[in-house]
Amino acid sequence: MSIVIPLVSVTAFWLVIGAGGPFLVPSGPNRGIIQTMIVLTAVCCHMFWILVYLHQLNPLIGPQIPVRTIRWISEQWGDSPLLVPNKP
Repeated sequence: MSIVIPLVSVTAFWLVIGAGGPFLVPSGPNRGIIQTMIVLTAVCCHMFWILVYLHQLNPLIGPQIPVRTIRWISEQWGDSPLLVPNKP
């Protein structure tokens, strides 16, 4: 359920910008170009956001921490004998 709220709200925001923005452009010789720019900007911004957001839900590569750092953290937190045996 927590995934649905940002997806719906951000998608609705960019849908309003992309669908409603072109109607706010005043008449002029470049009206069609400006309307196209607004729609393309909304589509590109939404695509970029959704790709980054969905990639963070299931990353392909996890954090890569050296064993020495893991041992140091384990010793600092006081759980060294349980998690990481201190073998040279």
